[in-house]
Amino acid sequence: MNRTNLKAARVRRLLDTAARSRILVVGDVMLDQFIWGNVVRISPEAPVPVVDFEKESFMPGGAANVARNLTSLSARTEIVSVTGNDSAARQLKNLLSDHRIGCGGLLASPSRDTSVKTRIVAHKQQVVRIDRETRDGVNGELTRRLVAAARARIRGRGIAAVIVGDYGKGTITQSLLDEIKACCHDGGVWLSFDPKPVHRLDLTGLSLITPNRKEAFELAGIEDETKTAEPLKDTNLLRTAEALLSRLRPAVLLITLGELGMLLCQRDKKPFHIPTVAQEVFDVSGAGDTVIATFTLAIAGGASPIEAAIISNYAAGIVVGKIGTATVTPDELVASFGK
Repeated sequence: MNRTNLKAARVRRLLDTAARSRILVVGDVMLDQFIWGNVVRISPEAPVPVVDFEKESFMPGGAANVARNLTSLSARTEIVSVTGNDSAARQLKNLLSDHRIGCGGLLASPSRDTSVKTRIVAHKQQVVRIDRETRDGVNGELTRRLVAAARARIRGRGIAAVIVGDYGKGTITQSLLDEIKACCHDGGVWLSFDPKPVHRLDLTGLSLITPNRKEAFELAGIEDETKTAEPLKDTNLLRTAEALLSRLRPAVLLITLGELGMLLCQRDKKPFHIPTVAQEVFDVSGAGDTVIATFTLAIAGGASPIEAAIISNYAAGIVVGKIGTATVTPDELVASFGK
């Protein structure tokens, strides 16, 4: 199957069906702050640009942006995570509520700072990013509360799929992941995972894993030495995919490749390359969030893995043409497939 075989009417039907699904997102949340301005001169104090401030905006980031992508596509969405007990947490919760995201599983901890990523953007380009965050793992009591919140939602609320987003900030622990896997397995619930290799977690027993190229090689423990413009002829990339399929045994492995698109891999099937469809790339912030959200939602709507990969590739192509951590609407996504 390629783009020409997947028609707009089919995409619309899948999205309409998926909109009746409930999706749970678990993972590290953050507040994305954007400071917008123009560069008109170089500082006399140091060889750096001076940005004249125009405006600022705030968006949900990390796993919260995954949830925002889901509600933008009309899915009913809840989130389980931990924040600090600070003004950034209150602002983030208000934003999530504005996007119709269920926040009953958002736990506040006075011992942590809410992650805030500040991006300074001038002339549609990021100049610098400033991170304020706690990277320590959550304590035992907080993990138990996260486990209880996730378990209650998976077992009792008709959840069609769970997305776990590990951004390396400490929310995702092995005990939390093990409980989520057990609940999803018992209930026949699809489980997607966006990995961060710095966390040595047991990633077996997942429905979908969505590493980017760098993360895939790190997970496989293989040196990246053979990058080519043709992923299906990239020896080490294919060896990496085979190693991850063999060791972790996910139902689907989707390796995102930036400007080269995506590589969809399944056991006992040939890898399937989906070229990028992005026309203009202004900002790749959050593109991976769009991919895992759209793929998972398409599966919930009845799509095959190849259909879900193609749809998520088109969604990513739309959001990278926008500035900031953007989302895509059903109408935009359907329109991208033509008539």
